Amino acid sequence: MAELPPRRRVRDAELMRALAHPLRSALLGYLMSVGPRTASECAAAVDSTASNCSWHLRQLAQWGLVERVEGTDGRERPWRANPVGLDFGELDGSSERLALAGTWLREAETLAQRFLDSADTLEPEWRGAVGMNTYALRLTPAELEELNSAIDALVRPYVGNIRENAPADARVVHADWRAFPRIDADGSPS
Repeated sequence: MAELPPRRRVRDAELMRALAHPLRSALLGYLMSVGPRTASECAAAVDSTASNCSWHLRQLAQWGLVERVEGTDGRERPWRANPVGLDFGELDGSSERLALAGTWLREAETLAQRFLDSADTLEPEWRGAVGMNTYALRLTPAELEELNSAIDALVRPYVGNIRENAPADARVVHADWRAFPRIDADGSPS
């Protein structure tokens, strides 16, 4: 298999603040998922206005995260995401990194809730293919790093904006993996 493009490393505090904006997060995630779309198409998908999306897309373009591409009709040019994923690095407790992680977590929860709200409208084969699992693992930090790397290696060939020759019946699927030490209500590790 050919080498897959790397995820975009996000280490700059100012870029983290820019990506912590909920609409920018939603727009970038949407474009990374579905490919090129106009600001109007983005607005319908993320529940905003075309003008608001257009402004935030231009902000993302300043960071090199999205770019304009030629459209099919020549009237309105769509935007596309440049990264094939984002690497936020170590969760070091900085306010920028925590805000960014919180924004992306809320976006994942929004997508999960939208799915749950409409699951009964999906075809039975799609409802049956969904995976919602939870585990309580007992790992060392090294084992957790190894597990995360193995999951990444397994998932990356299916990333929408780099997958070639996807079957005609393939759909965009949201997947996320969260693995962190469990913390009890009193703030102590379990």
